Amino acid sequence: MAVVITILLGLASRKFSHLLFPFLAENAGDVLWAMMIYYGFRFLFVKKRMLTAIILSFLFSFGIEFSQLYQADWINQIRGTLLGALILGKGFLTVDLIRYTTGIIIGASFDRVLIIKKQKNT
Repeated sequence: MAVVITILLGLASRKFSHLLFPFLAENAGDVLWAMMIYYGFRFLFVKKRMLTAIILSFLFSFGIEFSQLYQADWINQIRGTLLGALILGKGFLTVDLIRYTTGIIIGASFDRVLIIKKQKNT
């Protein structure tokens, strides 16, 4: 559920960026993308510790960003599609690493709050 909500928020942040504060419009997409990656790993490894999802999220998102330094024709054709651009990005930006870090930390923080809340209710 968290992945779907995050995807919808990410798509909305792109479509309605003109309605957002410029700082939010510029950064929200990448932050939400990294949150979605974190939630995806938490879903896949639900029985593992949170730290596993955090580490895998960093490896995956940073790996995707650094892969953008590779600019062969075949991968640039994939990046030229909507889905390819959403998954692989288009060009390396150092600021994206900060955005991904922020998204993973926010996602893990939300996750932790929900875990604590759930433990209090049981």
